[in-house]
Amino acid sequence: MASGARLIPRITIQAFCEHSQTAQLVESAIHDRRMSKVALTTHNGGIDGAVETYKSNPTPNLIIVETNLTPEEIPGALVRLAEVCDASTRVVVLGHVNDVLLYRELIRSGISEYIVLPATAQQIVGAITDLFASENSAPIGRTVGFVSAKGGAGGSTVSHNVAWAIATALRQDSLIVDMDLAFGTAGLNFNQDPPHGLADALQASQKVDQTMLDRLMSKAANHINLLTAPVTLDRTYDFEEREFEQILELCQNTMPIVVLDIPHAWNAWVRQTLATVDEVVIVAEPDLANLRNAKNLADTIRALRPAESAPCLVLNKVAMPRRPEINPAEFASSVECLLLGQVPFDAALFGTAANNGQMIAEVAANNKINDVYRAISMHVTGRQVSHSSGKSSSLMKLPSFLKKRA
Repeated sequence: MASGARLIPRITIQAFCEHSQTAQLVESAIHDRRMSKVALTTHNGGIDGAVETYKSNPTPNLIIVETNLTPEEIPGALVRLAEVCDASTRVVVLGHVNDVLLYRELIRSGISEYIVLPATAQQIVGAITDLFASENSAPIGRTVGFVSAKGGAGGSTVSHNVAWAIATALRQDSLIVDMDLAFGTAGLNFNQDPPHGLADALQASQKVDQTMLDRLMSKAANHINLLTAPVTLDRTYDFEEREFEQILELCQNTMPIVVLDIPHAWNAWVRQTLATVDEVVIVAEPDLANLRNAKNLADTIRALRPAESAPCLVLNKVAMPRRPEINPAEFASSVECLLLGQVPFDAALFGTAANNGQMIAEVAANNKINDVYRAISMHVTGRQVSHSSGKSSSLMKLPSFLKKRA
């Protein structure tokens, strides 16, 4: 998803489909993070099913209808639907005919959007976003989640050095959110000991706002900000599935890049976080336990977010002396993930950086490891992904649904 994407507000969408494949397509759109606040249900019956339903029920914010009708029959069917729609309802039509005369007739009918099938979930989400997300609303920052396949694989170290590369090479503001509240290392790695951080935001719960979040963040370097973990064991840190949701939304409104240092754990909120971020990067060492865990993680994440980008892979501590290792290409092939980079093992360099509270680029600016981190930063910020600037021919911009029930 583009970094300038916008969240769709809390709306209700009901879809009436003629085919099960279309229903599955529409349902898959809910996995897009822009749809995180949306309530979506699918039904059978197409336009006729929608008409029958809304004869006795109020209409939602948006109706999506699939039709197999001929171009001559579609306008009349939509008039019947308009007669039972509330004044604020909008309609998106999924059709099987790509015909300019039909487009013109639909314009006269006032349909909000017309999408020609087959289509993608991204096209449907894009159409909904255009209808309901304000052009003047703040863009959503890009979220990148780093998670270790196994404890000690180095997910935190990689995430922090990638954030440094984003700040120094791309000169883009970024925020590191250390989500390992008991044992997080963001403060140590940047030689910071701020009095406040992520735990304070969580304790504030619904009271947290942009002003409070700005106060809780600490500046680690030019273009780098931290939301650190408390790293205390005086309490346990058990959270509900969506407990981080509001804070992460505020972070996205504040920074163009939000780097999430996600702990090696598996619970409801970790699962939810991995399902909703823009990019997931699995950090692993090239051994069998890491391979098994990375494969499980990758398969689960793909299932959680079928409409989003697949997780990527970074291999860390590669070429450790005297350790048998799995070949990086074979490792990536087995996990079925794009291998973004290989970070070589260098105990002296990484040990010095960790003990000094510095990044690798600060300790050894000319080391080739920095090229690896820069390459990863280019990918996770979308710099290496080509986006077409043209609109798809299957999506036509049409005015709002004008024929309303009196």
